[in-house]
Amino acid sequence: MATSVHIPKPLLEAVDRRARALKISRNRLILQALERELNQGADWSPGFFASLEASGAELRSAVDDMASGIQAGKASKKPVQW
Repeated sequence: MATSVHIPKPLLEAVDRRARALKISRNRLILQALERELNQGADWSPGFFASLEASGAELRSAVDDMASGIQAGKASKKPVQW
């Protein structure tokens, strides 16, 4: 089925470059990207994001604690001596 979609010129040029690099048509690349997007979205249960939003302050606190732990565990590398 034919359809039309407005794609900004810079994005379309990037699509064309990628399609050429993969040696496939622009149409095939766009179809693959759409199929990938739709299939990935199907992995989440219908109420997953709603339950995250409902978690509120408790979830935010856990995320903050996790981020703090990650930041504290980072070790900076010493500069390379030439």
